[in-house]
Amino acid sequence: LAARVLAQVFTRGRSLKAELAWALPKLADTRDRALLEALCFSVLRRRSTYDAALAAWMQKPLSARDADLRTLLMVGFAQLDALELPAHAALSATVDAARGLGRERQAGLVNAILRRAQREGFPPQPPRDAFPAWLAESIERDWPEQAEAVFAASLQPAPLWLRVNRQQGDRAQTLAALEAAGIAAEGTGVSPDAVRLATPVAVNQLPGFNEGALSVQDLSAQCAADALAPPAGARVLDACAAPGGKSAHLLERDPSLRLLALDIDARRLARVKDTFNRTGVGAQAQLKAADASDPGAWWDGVPFDAILLDAPCSATGIIRRQPDVMFHRRADDIATLVGIQARLLEACWKMLRPGGVLVYATCSILRAENVDQVRGFLKWHADATADALGDAFGTDCDGVGRQRLPGEHGGDGFFYARLLKSA
Repeated sequence: LAARVLAQVFTRGRSLKAELAWALPKLADTRDRALLEALCFSVLRRRSTYDAALAAWMQKPLSARDADLRTLLMVGFAQLDALELPAHAALSATVDAARGLGRERQAGLVNAILRRAQREGFPPQPPRDAFPAWLAESIERDWPEQAEAVFAASLQPAPLWLRVNRQQGDRAQTLAALEAAGIAAEGTGVSPDAVRLATPVAVNQLPGFNEGALSVQDLSAQCAADALAPPAGARVLDACAAPGGKSAHLLERDPSLRLLALDIDARRLARVKDTFNRTGVGAQAQLKAADASDPGAWWDGVPFDAILLDAPCSATGIIRRQPDVMFHRRADDIATLVGIQARLLEACWKMLRPGGVLVYATCSILRAENVDQVRGFLKWHADATADALGDAFGTDCDGVGRQRLPGEHGGDGFFYARLLKSA
């Protein structure tokens, strides 16, 4: 399964998240699911090292038709290298998997290559080398003093963060319930609803998860609600709402909000509805499939008091969760994304009432999408001012926003700008 998933990611540009969504349900045992994920993540994080090993050790390069065989060999490398599984088990399982892929004739080759890997091992990989050159250079340009830390943190497994549903209990009660279930966890001063598990567990083991008392959401994503902080009863727009975690968080904090969850993808909007149903917060919410950058097609003309624009972006702040971002994203994608973000900002600003607040957020760490985007917006909008956010939101970016880098406070890389519209 790992070889097939990775072959789709490498050769067809499929997202790891989408491929795992197909593969994981095929495994009944949660331990097998965890191993499948660990194998895929390990290969993606060490891809350049494993590519170099195959280039050195293969007498004849593998052809494009051998994509599944190539990824299977990498999965074997990951078992021996990153995961440090017993060599006899790694070799046996991988050779068996070659036969399972219909590669009976190459089973001997798989065995020979993995035995060489067992003998010779793999060199240490500087974290920067895992990144494509354009992205590494962009990070070094934007964050010269923090670049090495960003590279290293982006290749580490992300912790499991939970969000406490205030409508069903407080954080102290949640921590007590987790402790009673034998699950070690702690709160954080960064955001009041966030709980970090010492060791990730399957969601079906979390007390209250199925009833909506808990949701999985990274700390940095939870901070978006802290940044927006709409007043009671406000009319709120979540402009790019799927999968719905931020909308649900706002409603868990204040059920009096009149919230519209908007997303351009109707299929992804169905996930928002599922989130609302599980957490029990959908009574005051509306859902609409529409393009936030084209309000003329759907907006009723009544301005919003607060708008959350979690804009489409390069996702360079969440590589530790989606390592395939390193290989799917291209340098020329950034200009396209910046254009989309600018159109969304412009459209959302027109829908915001005077005296209202708009939070622009991304899970990017690139200045072009973040501080440069907001600075440009402020330049052309005399009725917009940047409202200060505290140190809990990360590094100050020229007074126009805050940037949390990957791993800071244990959270993902995330940018926040809180913009006020003059009355």
